[in-house]
Amino acid sequence: MIYTVALHLLAAAATAFVIPDEVTAHQLALDFDPPSSNVQSWWDKIPSLDDVRSSIEKELVATADRFDDYLPVNELEFESQLRDCLTPWDITTSGGHGHHGKHGRTNLTIYEVIQASNYTQKIAKLIDEYPDIVKTLNSTEANYTMFVPTDNAFEKIPEHHKKPPKEYIEKLLAYHVVPGFYPAGRILLSQTLPTLVKEEALGGNTQRLRVRAGLLGIKINFYSKVVAGNLYTANGVAHAIDSLLVPPPHSAKIIHLFPARFSTFLLAAETTKIGKELEKLKFAGSTLFLPSNLAFKKLGPRANAFLFNTEKGKGYLKALLKYHVVANETLYSDAYYGKPSAGIDENIDARPGGHYHVDLPTLLDDKNIAVDVMSWAGYTIMKVNQHTTVAVQDVVSKSGVIHVVNNVLIPPNTYKGDHVRDDLIEIDELMQRLDPYVEKSSLGGSHAEDSTDDIMEGLVGEL
Repeated sequence: MIYTVALHLLAAAATAFVIPDEVTAHQLALDFDPPSSNVQSWWDKIPSLDDVRSSIEKELVATADRFDDYLPVNELEFESQLRDCLTPWDITTSGGHGHHGKHGRTNLTIYEVIQASNYTQKIAKLIDEYPDIVKTLNSTEANYTMFVPTDNAFEKIPEHHKKPPKEYIEKLLAYHVVPGFYPAGRILLSQTLPTLVKEEALGGNTQRLRVRAGLLGIKINFYSKVVAGNLYTANGVAHAIDSLLVPPPHSAKIIHLFPARFSTFLLAAETTKIGKELEKLKFAGSTLFLPSNLAFKKLGPRANAFLFNTEKGKGYLKALLKYHVVANETLYSDAYYGKPSAGIDENIDARPGGHYHVDLPTLLDDKNIAVDVMSWAGYTIMKVNQHTTVAVQDVVSKSGVIHVVNNVLIPPNTYKGDHVRDDLIEIDELMQRLDPYVEKSSLGGSHAEDSTDDIMEGLVGEL
């Protein structure tokens, strides 16, 4: 049964991202230089912030449609498969024998393991430049989990003459460290993990990692793969990864990575100028339910023509976009940052029964979006307003989280009962459901009295 449900969701997820055309992909591509064997000169291979993000953009585009990598399996099957996927750590130094014990355990700290391994010398040298990171990874007062980039991970970084600020490098290192003990089995039951990065744009809360476990192992933030794992240390556990984890950019930059899937949303934002308005607001975290091109297509040609091609429709389009944005509350599939008065625990995945419900106030005059999350054995489904399933969950951003939906969300019809499916909607009903929230200055008078025939007659004239 779990496979049947998984396949249905994966089919939906696969429509959420697509690989750009060849020209776009070529523009995003980076020419990586051959790896250098000189460990001492590795510092010069760390690029500026923009270059690091450009390199992971290539990875995001290249892996965005490989959702078969994230196919959920039950825990017993996964544990067996994971042992086949992950290679054991080799912490043997060039001058002696290793310090690891039986069953992947060692009496070394995470810091000492990284220093001892022949495959993590570049990250070891980097960590040594930051005493606070060294202190954390060497402390036995608490448990930590670290995703450790191998030396091969640094080979993906292009040469560049500019060095990033030390503050950024320290933040990047902290983004690889998770407070608490997370072996592979616990990661299987998680959707996101907190890190040591305190993000001002999240209201001072910790930036998170997106983790997904599947038949091919564990993927982090879509692009980094765990290649060796479950080395239990004196102060936690370490997992080796094949790409550096870069703190995510703002939501707008992430959306622009996938024009083939979100160009309609980007056009709507540009048409309504809502982006400029949002830039003026000070958000302490946010949740964006991002409609794909497919979502807008489902509205039908008449509704889209009204929204995008008429002056009358732009006010309704702006209201529609506001209904997809939640300010100052960040809802991941297994965690919540927001108002204490909301009565929601930060670790919402721990709730009994594997189900929780929350109403999130949107920018549309605080009109709520109802979100239900159902989880079992690390497998999670998110539904919005009872009928829309989130196609891609937990796309972490600098200022919050993005959930991709394949239906445009429309406020429920308070006059005729809920419209069960928000697709192929008639203009009259669309206007009726949005009219209470449209800025009257953008209407040039009330449109509630306009008939569909009047609207379509105007459309023909403008087209």
